[in-house]
Amino acid sequence: MGKYLLKRLAQVPIVLMVLITTTFFMMRLAPGGPFSSDKKMDEVIKLQLEKKYGLNDPMHIQFGKFLLGLPDLGPSFKNKTKTVNEILAEKFPTSAYLGFLATMFALCLGLTAGIVAGVRQNSGFDYGSMAAAMLGLSLPVFVVGPVLALIFGLYLKILPAAGYNGWTDWKGLILPTITLGLPFAARIARLTRAGMLEVINQDYIRTAWAKGLSEKVIVLRHALRGAMLPVVSFLGPGIAAMLTGSIVVEKVFAIPGLGMEFVESAFNRDYTLAMGTVILYGVLLIGFNFVVDVLYGFLDPRIRYS
Repeated sequence: MGKYLLKRLAQVPIVLMVLITTTFFMMRLAPGGPFSSDKKMDEVIKLQLEKKYGLNDPMHIQFGKFLLGLPDLGPSFKNKTKTVNEILAEKFPTSAYLGFLATMFALCLGLTAGIVAGVRQNSGFDYGSMAAAMLGLSLPVFVVGPVLALIFGLYLKILPAAGYNGWTDWKGLILPTITLGLPFAARIARLTRAGMLEVINQDYIRTAWAKGLSEKVIVLRHALRGAMLPVVSFLGPGIAAMLTGSIVVEKVFAIPGLGMEFVESAFNRDYTLAMGTVILYGVLLIGFNFVVDVLYGFLDPRIRYS
């Protein structure tokens, strides 16, 4: 197991370095720049700004300075009052909190529906839950969000249609949590059902039935462990995506998270802010995938000893 973990851990800095390098040069090679705009800027002022931020240096020099400056990501080109680190520290907790709630919602709903559908194959609940899961996968969040806001916020008036007033504003987070978590819950339900169907007919499960063990013990203690493999594989990138926030969900429900900052930084060619959000997302994605690899080793002995 130790060799397996070391092998996975050694890949982390390599993957992160490839991500940083690729993103840096793609952004620099894209047309336009942080000081290009529809409004004509005096060429002297533009040259002075580029000199101030080091944009007139050769690209490999800029890249070297960027790497040497890490983890300080430098100033934002568009937000003059805050550095990139300050913007990330301010915006990320909101997106992470929403992503955490959406993850818990997706796991609770998806695992429950998938386990019951797998154990009760070809039942009414199986057909109904999988049809609902397919609907959840088919409907994009930019449709689900406004519909929920329209029904529960404007017609029924039992939940806020938009707005966010801090971590204790649980009512304001219900609709965004459901909107963000539904597609992931649908995928988890389908993966859990498929895993249960594959495991439930294995010889060791038949042996457990023959021993007279209760259905609850067989499903939760024996079958679920093997059925969770495809779900765990999905959770790595899935949780990272939810924790970094959804651009559409944050826009629909007016949540001041990191998603909108990333979009605006891309449109504004705010190199440092865009790099900061990409690096943050990359670290989360790599970290959660590493955790998934570790969990795989515990769930499947064949991987653990390979």
